[in-house]
Amino acid sequence: MPEQHRRRSASAVLRAACLLPALLAAIVIGGCAGIERYPSGAITVTVKPGQTGQCAIAPCRILLEMPPGDGEYRVTGNQITLGTYPAGKTVDLGNYYEPQAIEIVGAGVPRAFVYLPIMP
Repeated sequence: MPEQHRRRSASAVLRAACLLPALLAAIVIGGCAGIERYPSGAITVTVKPGQTGQCAIAPCRILLEMPPGDGEYRVTGNQITLGTYPAGKTVDLGNYYEPQAIEIVGAGVPRAFVYLPIMP
């Protein structure tokens, strides 16, 4: 292989190696931004009102970030009361095998949704 061709090849490899960390950083930052909007997890997911989350495995432990305020709100999942929880806290709603439509009754915030894999 001619010396000039080897130098060009080495130069191209060096440029690519220098750009790789920047490219990886952009992918990680972009991926993390997506996590906030559409949270997902393997066995646990934390959602806020208005978010849609996804678990990879069932059962899925669902955590809910309650809206700010005073007092407590009743929380329902698929229109069944899950409990009453304090405003402004992240609360553990439990483990689920089925998708959940989570509503914070009386808070005036949109529902959160959590999707899970369908179990046969």
